[in-house]
Amino acid sequence: MPKLSYEVPIYTFHIDAMGHVNNIVYVQWMEVGRHHLLEAVGWPINVIAQQGFGPVLVETSISYRKPLLIGDRVQINIWLSKLSQASAWAEFEFFKGQELVAQGKQRGLFVDLASNRPKRLQAEERDRFLPYVIAAE
Repeated sequence: MPKLSYEVPIYTFHIDAMGHVNNIVYVQWMEVGRHHLLEAVGWPINVIAQQGFGPVLVETSISYRKPLLIGDRVQINIWLSKLSQASAWAEFEFFKGQELVAQGKQRGLFVDLASNRPKRLQAEERDRFLPYVIAAE
């Protein structure tokens, strides 16, 4: 099954006092990836919000290997390593050229916007995500 890939440039506002991309930018790039994934499965955020539910994050972790600097371009891959009725794990790889510079992982779930309670996905809803599910290694 494929990983969803997208590329992002690095701008001056991504750079911190240490001269490399700030750690919070990786979290923002992960959010961009989740939006891309929702669009790829036919559930852009505005559509699901109109249907009364939306995504919520409950856990994020990132491992940094090498810094990214101004002028670099970053290729990011996202896929799901676990998908249940109530939650999913999204995994991310960050590449500068062919070099893996960071990896990330987030656990999220959908919530009913009226009750703020978790929304369990029906089988046909889960099936939307199956093309992007790759079992954890």
